[in-house]
Amino acid sequence: MKQSFLSTASLLLAFICTSSFAQNKDMTAGSPYKATYSSKFMIGKSAYAQKILDLWKDWDDNNLDKHADYMADSLVMYLPDSSIVRGKKENLEGAKKYRGAFSKVTSILHAWVPLTSTDKNEDVVCVWGQETDTFPDGKVEKRDIHEVWWFNKAGKITAMRQWTAKFGNPGN
Repeated sequence: MKQSFLSTASLLLAFICTSSFAQNKDMTAGSPYKATYSSKFMIGKSAYAQKILDLWKDWDDNNLDKHADYMADSLVMYLPDSSIVRGKKENLEGAKKYRGAFSKVTSILHAWVPLTSTDKNEDVVCVWGQETDTFPDGKVEKRDIHEVWWFNKAGKITAMRQWTAKFGNPGN
């Protein structure tokens, strides 16, 4: 019995070590492409994902200052219209103005995942969702959103890149 337990424990340890190594393995071998940022990722810090979920909720609730302390002063946001907004203050002012055009915002999150780039030693959170915006005149628009959020070593958001699409799927 004791030897069976040790054998099983040894196999389990070998599997765990192999699995951990595989997560850090460069996945580009044989790929026709080379990643310009990184192709070496492992699951990152769930606390960073929680910060992004808090910010999405703050957006829906039109309470954008609630978690402003999550952002670095040097924050840069790359928006889908090709604009780039630099600075925490400038981003908050612009977001408040944009969000102020809606009487209601409701988000649905499809997925989120915190990641650590092992070759860059950087943390990001990727999130996919759908936003439904209601204008004061009652007009409603839906858009699908993909965002990548970058964090510095102090756990502050340093950058966000957003992509949007309107797929026109009523009922989704």
